[in-house]
Amino acid sequence: MYQNPKNKASFKLRKFISNIYRDSDIGYSILRPFYKIYELGLRITPDQFIIKRSFKKHMGYDLNLDNPRTLNEKINWLKLHNRKPIQTILADKYKVRDYVKNKVGDKYLIPLLFESKNEKDLTPDNLPEPNFIIKANHNSSGGLIVRDKNKVDWKKAQKRFKRLLNENHYYSTTEWQYKNIEPRIIAEQLLTYEDGSIPEDIKFHCFNGKVAFIMVDFDRFGELRTRNLYDSEWNLIPCNWGRPYGRDMEKPSNLDEMIAVAEKLAEDFAYVRVDLYLVKSQIFFGELTFYHASGFQAFYQKECDEKFGDMLDISALKK
Repeated sequence: MYQNPKNKASFKLRKFISNIYRDSDIGYSILRPFYKIYELGLRITPDQFIIKRSFKKHMGYDLNLDNPRTLNEKINWLKLHNRKPIQTILADKYKVRDYVKNKVGDKYLIPLLFESKNEKDLTPDNLPEPNFIIKANHNSSGGLIVRDKNKVDWKKAQKRFKRLLNENHYYSTTEWQYKNIEPRIIAEQLLTYEDGSIPEDIKFHCFNGKVAFIMVDFDRFGELRTRNLYDSEWNLIPCNWGRPYGRDMEKPSNLDEMIAVAEKLAEDFAYVRVDLYLVKSQIFFGELTFYHASGFQAFYQKECDEKFGDMLDISALKK
């Protein structure tokens, strides 16, 4: 039976434990030994075994690596069999900036305000006036939004990022490109609309160098994130990938330019998600993601997983 993705209770529990682990001294001290034992188990377990087990748990059906058909199956096949060294550089939120600059130009880069490999450098004196966001370059843990430096507990922030610097995202996701990233802390200008709200993530899922569909996430930092899928003409696609429908969004005035940027950045890969933002008609690059949700996010409609899977051609890579 195809798994219903609306498992909010499980997600909230994982989020709660993660917050205790990262932000609480007592929680970190208690949970850290268990995490290290868990990580040791992951280190000695073959990737294929972990991926197959996780796939069945999240998706509700067995992963077919010999003849992958759905989009999620093909994403997991790529995780195991299409490992280009450059992907380690491009998954690095700091080093990817040079790739973007060389491919499409630095005008699409969000201004970088700070970078360091030492959490002790994370002090208000080393950072500009808000607004900005602090994040690690080597994982997908989100970030610390700073709108007022006087309201930040900087010792707590240092402790949080020290813990992040000691984590290897590869062992929790089996996404190999994270394994050898050199951890560091970066701060970027916070992109906002005029009312101070955070702009929508506009994610271009590119198959074989071309935009296959566009995903828009709404209220990323809110209680209920919603999501729409659009085709390249900005027609709503009747598919839900992991989240319910969001509000209707007007077609961006410079959608053609956004598609051109996404396809230029994606041209060397069978599958990659190119995240862009649009603020005051200015396009900004977010990140490159090679395995959306690690290939473990169910569609509400199984036929959509199959439909998009048919569109992604990995035959040349299987030879």
